[in-house]
Amino acid sequence: MVSTMKLVLTLLFSGIITNCRGNSTYNLMPRLLLVSFDGFRADYLKKYELPHLRNFIEEGVLVEHVKNVFITKTFPNHYSIVTGLYEENHGIVANSMFDADTQKIFSESKDKDPFWWNEATPIWVTNQLEENKTSAAAMWPGTDVAIHNTTPAYFMNYNPSVTFDERLGNITKWLNSSDPLVTFATLYWEEPDASGHKYGPEDKEKMSAVLKEVDNHIGCLVSKLKTLGLWEDLNVIITSDHGMTQCSKDKLIKLDPCIDRSNYSIVDTTPVAAILPKENQTDVFKKLEKCNPHMKVYLKDDIPGRFHYQHNGRIQPILLVADEGWTIMFDESFKLGDHGYDNALPSMHPFLAAHGPAFHKGYKHNTINIVDIYPMMCHILGLKPHPNNGTFSNTKCLLADQWCIKLPEAIGIVIGALLVLTTLTCLIIIMKNKLSVPRPFSRLQLQEEDDDDPLIG
Repeated sequence: MVSTMKLVLTLLFSGIITNCRGNSTYNLMPRLLLVSFDGFRADYLKKYELPHLRNFIEEGVLVEHVKNVFITKTFPNHYSIVTGLYEENHGIVANSMFDADTQKIFSESKDKDPFWWNEATPIWVTNQLEENKTSAAAMWPGTDVAIHNTTPAYFMNYNPSVTFDERLGNITKWLNSSDPLVTFATLYWEEPDASGHKYGPEDKEKMSAVLKEVDNHIGCLVSKLKTLGLWEDLNVIITSDHGMTQCSKDKLIKLDPCIDRSNYSIVDTTPVAAILPKENQTDVFKKLEKCNPHMKVYLKDDIPGRFHYQHNGRIQPILLVADEGWTIMFDESFKLGDHGYDNALPSMHPFLAAHGPAFHKGYKHNTINIVDIYPMMCHILGLKPHPNNGTFSNTKCLLADQWCIKLPEAIGIVIGALLVLTTLTCLIIIMKNKLSVPRPFSRLQLQEEDDDDPLIG
């Protein structure tokens, strides 16, 4: 009986592992293209017609929500994707930064100094330093900077006026004809973020046109890869850095009535504003703390631990965090859509879709963390990851070569199997007992026949 149970369990788990692992054998050197459409909010997938992206997802995997890092802005999250680190660990803590020790300033137009980037090692550098492997990049933040004295072998200096088709053309050319082979490449596009700021995510008419164009770009990407014979062998990840939320002129936070501007400097702006006090820090904090009920004000040491946003010198002494949809006003500029808010908000979350030999086909997953993408990419490319904050097991269910059942599910399966086997065992024992019990009526019949024999005779 014990041997039977062992056999059943073996067959059960063999089937599970086979189903979960799928077809994990592909002989070519693993290659990966990472694509970001800036500001692509996760639920755009449900609200808009996106036929090319849906076809891509049907043949691959979808993560419906990617929990990004706080603050939910462009530079920090793009660097978290490629390093697997929280912002306090990789050093790109905002789109605008100030370093007190060196008096250096970082901004979206002044980002080429490796000083800002060298606190981490992005995956394109790790890949570039591998023997016979090269990286390529089209506009991904940081790829045109000599991080640790290394750039991708092929890259484009950032220029927002360069069209998507030109960026795609360069990337596919490098993937198709480089020597040595490009095994990791990145591609970045500014939409739908730019239009999300301009119109707000709730303007369905205008955002529908923008997202249709983004979807057409995805169609062009897939078509180009198929034409060049790269589609079946290349792994492609499409994701984003953050989402977008609707703002309103009825939701403005004005600081001037609370504190004079001569008392502080603004390092990074709304909706998460970094404040550098010029005089008494405590006094500045107290005035800001009581300024507006729709704005949380933190001293650096009191920033909630869940934000992972304390332990870096580039994080300023006071942090202002607006409630969702509210804008901290420093000048007359105003956006109908914005991001940067609390990363627990679903409106701040992007999505992730992936296709290729490393991934399952037709699989949907609820959520991962944005820092989990890095160890997954390292696994696909066969790279040793640098220390990071990601969890590889969170992405195992996406991958064709991984057993994705988690421990609680495995325990449930074992318990279920044991219950079934116990039930079967009890039934077999009961049936055996029934078959071995003597038949009293048959014996009685025989005895009566024996007793009647003398009378007949």
